[in-house]
Amino acid sequence: MDINSNMKALYIVTSAGHTDEIMEMIREAGAPGGTIIHARGEGSQHLLVMGITVDYEREVIISIVEESTADKIMATIKSKAGWKTKVHGICYTIPVERIIGLQ
Repeated sequence: MDINSNMKALYIVTSAGHTDEIMEMIREAGAPGGTIIHARGEGSQHLLVMGITVDYEREVIISIVEESTADKIMATIKSKAGWKTKVHGICYTIPVERIIGLQ
């Protein structure tokens, strides 16, 4: 199936350990699922402990959704899992021009 529509690649970057919570939120908002990537983050100021740089464990959730669903998910992330919460989540979208393989 070749789909050309107003789909978005939705990226949610959070502190590690919160993906189950985030996945539940995005499913409730209409996302069919997501791909979880484990990552590490580094801020503008480095924390050194005994000469070793401490990196922050992060997780990135990627989901392909309709634009209206992306808007709902972003509002949910902002209110329940945003930067000022323990999850420290940020969310952004990238336009998707073509998709092959979705049912």
